Amino acid sequence: MSENTGHPAEASGSTRREFMRHAVLAGSVAAATAPWLRAEAASPNETIRVGQIGCGGRAGAHMSSYEWLREDQKMNVKITAVCDIYKPRAERAAKKYGAEKIYMDHKELLADPNVDVVSIATPDHHHGYQALDAILAGKDVYCEKPLTHWRQYELTRELCRAAMASQQVMQVGCQAMSDSAYHQMAKMVRDGMIGQPIHGETGYFRVGDWGEVGMPIDDPKARPGADLNWDAFLGDAPKRPFNVSRLFRWRMYEDYSGGPVTDLFPHPLTPLMHILGVGFPSKAVAVGGKYRYNEREVPDTFNMLLEFPEKVCVAVLGTQGNNDQGVDARGAGGRVPIVRGHEGSLTIVDEDIVFKPAEGGKEKEEKRFHIEQPEDTKLFFKNFIECCMKRDKNTLSGPELAFKVQTALHMAAYAQREEKTIRYDAVMEKIIL
Repeated sequence: MSENTGHPAEASGSTRREFMRHAVLAGSVAAATAPWLRAEAASPNETIRVGQIGCGGRAGAHMSSYEWLREDQKMNVKITAVCDIYKPRAERAAKKYGAEKIYMDHKELLADPNVDVVSIATPDHHHGYQALDAILAGKDVYCEKPLTHWRQYELTRELCRAAMASQQVMQVGCQAMSDSAYHQMAKMVRDGMIGQPIHGETGYFRVGDWGEVGMPIDDPKARPGADLNWDAFLGDAPKRPFNVSRLFRWRMYEDYSGGPVTDLFPHPLTPLMHILGVGFPSKAVAVGGKYRYNEREVPDTFNMLLEFPEKVCVAVLGTQGNNDQGVDARGAGGRVPIVRGHEGSLTIVDEDIVFKPAEGGKEKEEKRFHIEQPEDTKLFFKNFIECCMKRDKNTLSGPELAFKVQTALHMAAYAQREEKTIRYDAVMEKIIL
């Protein structure tokens, strides 16, 4: 394990003090700053003012989606503030999207009364802290996946508890959940089409590590100073000297990322767990490592098995060394899922959900059901903004499901690193080595 990461089931003293600080401030801060803390729904004529935290590559999808909602869908949404620890990125975003304020500290953006909603697209190890700060400041939150870094389980738990207990709307950036196929399949499972679920299979395969081919170094001459806050970038990660590759290609490094298990697997695992209707895993095992890209610290290949108390086993397979999905890829969800039950199986072929009867089952013929709405990232953002306007917390990818999924990813990350079976105590809500 890396230095200063702590035990998976325990938070550090500083983290505990931070949570206590949040708890004490929660009531007063939220009451003072939340524009939506009222019983009635927000009027559709009110403008939803967005503050973008993080202005790198993924943030472009956020901001262009909000612009599409404003320009094409005529929705009252506007980017009013941007924030990035690297000021040139924030300045470019502000100029492109017409933001009025530029910040380098997300807490200053959260204190801005002209921000109603925050959209978080920062390195993984910042997501949870920024989302929790936003919830406690009374802001609605769109947070990129993964919800937290692989070593931040307690933060995951605290964030999800806070989000579920609050009046704030929260959506986690698993845009695959905009695909109606997964909601249609979930209903089919609930209605008993496949009988008792017993097995789920999915994965994510591609060629290329984002560190080498997808995350450019914006400025090789960038250095800490007035326009670059290196200490803020490090956050709760181990303190290290400035390194331009760590700043711009952070997905390569275990201090800030986790490789496929947290970078890619939220996409296929979130819809699969939703379809199956399972809770927290009881056990996780995993294997993998650096099979192709030796420059990086995090694995490029990862394979995991999860066992659930509902007597369901889930397999998630993946590598960044080959892009053959084995079956058709489906949007951000990666490999299409297969859900097996006592009476039959469900999967996706082209634009149809396919039911295949099991040997000895009641049904004898294959059935096909048309998928009503394929994945659409812009519609995913539209769902979020509509929920903010209506004060509807039932987003397509909310904190309750994210808590279960992220816990499974934490468990698998530790299983691979520790070469152990990792267990979960659902009563105590603790990961056990």
